[in-house]
Amino acid sequence: MVQFWCAWLVLGVAAAAMTARAEFETPLETILKHDDGQWLWFHPRAAAVPGQGKEGAPLIVLTLQKHLQISDYYGGLHYMLSEDLGKTWRGPMLPPELDWVKQPDGEVVSVCDVTPGWHAPSGKVLAIGTKIRYREGLPLLEKPRSHAAAYATYDPAADAWTAWKFVEMPEPEGKFYLVTPGCVQWLVENDGTLLVPFYFRGPREAPFGSAVMRCRFDGETLSYVEHGDELALAVERGLCEPSLAKVGATYYLTLRNDVKGYVTRSQDGLHFEPIQPWQFDDGEELGSYNTQQHWLTHGDTLYLVYTRRGANNDHVFRHRAPLFMAEVDKDKLCVLRSTERVLIPERGATLGNNGATAITPNESWVTVSEGVWDDSIRARGAEGATFVARVQWK
Repeated sequence: MVQFWCAWLVLGVAAAAMTARAEFETPLETILKHDDGQWLWFHPRAAAVPGQGKEGAPLIVLTLQKHLQISDYYGGLHYMLSEDLGKTWRGPMLPPELDWVKQPDGEVVSVCDVTPGWHAPSGKVLAIGTKIRYREGLPLLEKPRSHAAAYATYDPAADAWTAWKFVEMPEPEGKFYLVTPGCVQWLVENDGTLLVPFYFRGPREAPFGSAVMRCRFDGETLSYVEHGDELALAVERGLCEPSLAKVGATYYLTLRNDVKGYVTRSQDGLHFEPIQPWQFDDGEELGSYNTQQHWLTHGDTLYLVYTRRGANNDHVFRHRAPLFMAEVDKDKLCVLRSTERVLIPERGATLGNNGATAITPNESWVTVSEGVWDDSIRARGAEGATFVARVQWK
């Protein structure tokens, strides 16, 4: 009997391990390709409008823009639509409302690093990103609000976008001289307010701080209400590109730093525990640095999407490929190494500027375009592809 019980226990543990490894599948699709040496598609991120597609499927709105082959130089915001869970697409399309705004003196105003999301109380998709001023491809920072929290709304019933608007922040000539909600994941609360992570600094060159602001949205105007703890780290450029997720009653924030990524948590989405570096559960540093990380959630489980060192990828700029996904221990705030898997393989190109979002209760997406900067990258197989990694939950 004891031998039988032990054998059953061993089989049960093995079966549990197999179940854990098979709790989701990740088929990979390419929806676009472009690489002419002039520009690349970049920052593809999706939002799902429930029930507005075919046969009860969501309408998927995917925003993306042209990277003009100069660092942080972007064209206007395009969008694509799918009514059948990504089987077919319409676009990319560039509405005039989302294009560059050219000034008489030759200056150009654009919005980049955009993350769209569904705001159910208003029936609108909100696209939140960062205003940036350019002259001859170079960003301008000599005025307050040169970087500002920008937003536009999409009405799925009318298939129409508004022009860009900007959130009015306190102290625009002081600590919020530059405000950048770029490449962040934001949340809609049960009362319809938004929690929007952002990073910021004053008029003098200094490390960025990060915080989360609560905003109201009345269907037309996104208004600042308050912000929480101002998280700081006096290392290189500070704390940037914060992304927020919620599991149960707890909020989780991941932050970019030039040297290593950081994580913290909160009970109200505004006030956070001291930040700590990302690590594996064995205590080794995760190795994700100088790029963004993002979240996926499913039920009470939290996952991190990231790039890192140590994956035979020293030839990739800042080790920004392959793109990994792994479960997070929510108590210890670390990555469970045994759960790590490659979502998108490395082909020489960077995959750091990605998006992650829930599409249906049974499927989430991670979206990214290959950063192809020279022929050595092309020689490794990169094609300027825009990928959708489907995370299909079992």
